[in-house]
Amino acid sequence: MAFNPSKFIQETRAEVSKVVWPTRREVTLTTIMVFIMAALTAVFFSLVDLGIRSGLTAILGMAG
Repeated sequence: MAFNPSKFIQETRAEVSKVVWPTRREVTLTTIMVFIMAALTAVFFSLVDLGIRSGLTAILGMAG
């Protein structure tokens, strides 16, 4: 089976034409949501880390 570059380019263009590109508003809203979720995740893991650190400090303080 031989590779045909012109056929490949035609098929690629046909597939790209099927893509539904998001609007600027959709991209903006999605980007904002990603930043919000990243911030919430950072806060959550910071609180978990603080809780674990406080618990370990208390346990080691009682043992020492």
